[in-house]
Amino acid sequence: MNVVLVSEVDPPQGEQRIEWLLMTTLPISTLNEILTIIEYYTCRWMIEVFFKTLKSGCKVEALQFEEMDRLLSCLGVYLIVTWRVLLICRLGRSQPDTSCELIFDESEWKSTYRIMHPKRTLPKKPPSMNDMIRMVGELGGWVATPGKTEMPGPQTTWIGLQRVHDFARVWKMFGPDAKKTKILV
Repeated sequence: MNVVLVSEVDPPQGEQRIEWLLMTTLPISTLNEILTIIEYYTCRWMIEVFFKTLKSGCKVEALQFEEMDRLLSCLGVYLIVTWRVLLICRLGRSQPDTSCELIFDESEWKSTYRIMHPKRTLPKKPPSMNDMIRMVGELGGWVATPGKTEMPGPQTTWIGLQRVHDFARVWKMFGPDAKKTKILV
C-alpha cells in the first residue's frame, strides 16, 4: 500500500488548509505517478455524483426485470441520461456564457423561455448556458436567489429536464413553427 499526502499550499484567507491522505496500490516512485494518483482522486467526487444520479434520478435499484438483457438495455439508456444530466450541470459551471444551443435545441430553449418568462418577447438569440440551466433548475424545484452564484445540482436539473422535454414536444406540435414541422406521434 502506498500513501500520498496532498496539502493545500496557500488556502484562501480565513479558510482551513485542505489535506488529503490518499492510499493506493499504484506506484508513487515519480512525480508523474504521484500527480496521476491525485488526478484520479479529483475525479472521484464526480463518479459519486454520477452513481447518485443514476440511483436517485433513474431509480436503477428499483428495476425488476426477469431477463438480464432487458436490464442491460435499460441500464444503457439510463447511463446516457445520467451522463447528459451531469454534462449539463458541468457546462453550466465551466462554460456559462456559451450559447445554450450547444446542448439544447431550439424547441427546448424557446418553450422553456416562454414558460419561464411569459410576459417577455422571445429573444432573437438563444440564452446563455448559465441562464438556460438556471431556468431548467427552477423547473425542477431549484430556488434562484438574486446574486446567487451557485448552480442547480443534478437532481433539480434531472426533474427540470423532464419538464423541458414535455414543453419542447408541445412546442413542436403547437408552437409558432408547428405548420412547418411534421410530428409523428
